[in-house]
Amino acid sequence: MYRVIVPTRNELAPWRDCVRPLLAARISPEDIIWLQAGDADALLGEAFTPPRVLAGVRVSRQFMEYAEIALCHADRGRCDLLYRIAFRLQNERKLLTIETDPDIVLLTRFNKAVRRDSHKMTAFVRFRALDQTNERFAAWFEPEHFTLERTAPFFAERFANMEWAILTPYRSVFWNREQLIFGEGAKKEDVPAQDGLEDAWRTYFASIFNPARLKVSAMTSEMPRKYWRNLPEAEIIPDLIRSAQHREAEMIRTKASAPPTRHQRQTARHKSAEDEAVEFSSLTQAKKAAETCTRCPLYENATQVVFGEGPAEAPLMMVGEQPGDREDIEGHPFVGPAGQLLDQVLDEVRIDRKKVFVTNAVKHFKFVPRGKRRLHQKPNGGEVSACRFWLDHERALVKPKVIVALGATAAQSLLGSGATIGKLRGVPIELEDGTTVFVTVHPSFLLRMPDRAKAADERVAFARDLEAIREHMESIKGGSVALDRAPAGP
Repeated sequence: MYRVIVPTRNELAPWRDCVRPLLAARISPEDIIWLQAGDADALLGEAFTPPRVLAGVRVSRQFMEYAEIALCHADRGRCDLLYRIAFRLQNERKLLTIETDPDIVLLTRFNKAVRRDSHKMTAFVRFRALDQTNERFAAWFEPEHFTLERTAPFFAERFANMEWAILTPYRSVFWNREQLIFGEGAKKEDVPAQDGLEDAWRTYFASIFNPARLKVSAMTSEMPRKYWRNLPEAEIIPDLIRSAQHREAEMIRTKASAPPTRHQRQTARHKSAEDEAVEFSSLTQAKKAAETCTRCPLYENATQVVFGEGPAEAPLMMVGEQPGDREDIEGHPFVGPAGQLLDQVLDEVRIDRKKVFVTNAVKHFKFVPRGKRRLHQKPNGGEVSACRFWLDHERALVKPKVIVALGATAAQSLLGSGATIGKLRGVPIELEDGTTVFVTVHPSFLLRMPDRAKAADERVAFARDLEAIREHMESIKGGSVALDRAPAGP
């Protein structure tokens, strides 16, 4: 009986280095005790001396792909299983195609379990802010299997522009915006118990919880209760389930009494006429009033209104299209991926965002649900027209010298339905009140381009537009929005 110690828990290469000499020496699976570094039974059996020649060992690429996944399973017998299959494959070339073979059944079960565990990690990791800057985050997760290493790249791609760490009992990973760094396991107490965004997250979850579609068994199948202890929204789920029947009845009653859409549009036009006389003395007062806006149907599904932010007398205003998924949850404009890209380019061209008032043509998030995701939908002309009421009040209160329209929707909100980026980009446009409007692309346009080479070219053009706007601002008395500090390095 030979003892074989695999130096790592779930890495393919070290396991393969252990297996090849055993296969070359034709060592039977029954003659091997598989151990891991640090095991208490490390003195069992006889140490194996690898043969000098390793020729004659062959396994398919498909098996190696299966093995890489199965090694992440928590079952201590996974190395026995994989070696047994590898040993059999030396003579049974079609073994992997025999779906009823007990070893293949177990291999398939291991692969499914690991994939499911990895998928659950992508769905149920909840980051919490480590400080007030909202730039550094940490999350605690308890996987059933050793799936952190194979799942971490998903988070690196999804949250590339923030620093984060995911801690698990067996290992941890840190993303520094450039690379993944793995370390030892940790404790749940190493992650903050909560942060300021969790109330917003619970609000969002409650807003998308549809009582009319509630099936508790299906929900707990997709969202197993064992994950609830680390989910901030879990504490409101029991109340949402208990109140589902009452809320469903209320939805039916409300739907039955809801007026036709054409009536809502007509009412909105009357309301718009009445609102023309409304005046606000401050941005705070206007923002408070916007929170109860029902001028178009978008308020019904959005989590909250996202009003503009920035200095009350900012010389430069930037207008986007509408808040995105993250803006809708957090209640602030340009904080999602497009906002982060805008921040990067502003820093590169030395424009200080703190001196700019940023807002959107439409203040509520328009989306269509697709599974667990909310896909952005372009607002229509009626929605843009209804929301111009708030944009006009922002302009009247801030009185910017220059406005930058980011994207076609913003341009059409400011200049009319005929405004296009192709015709107006880079050209200063004087409005009747003396304000100058510049038109350029929206940063989300750069993020959505599938051709990364073209996206890089467009990013350069976007930066060139903003740099020209900064130079224009510096030519205006009291209009400079330049950074007071040196720009961040590459």
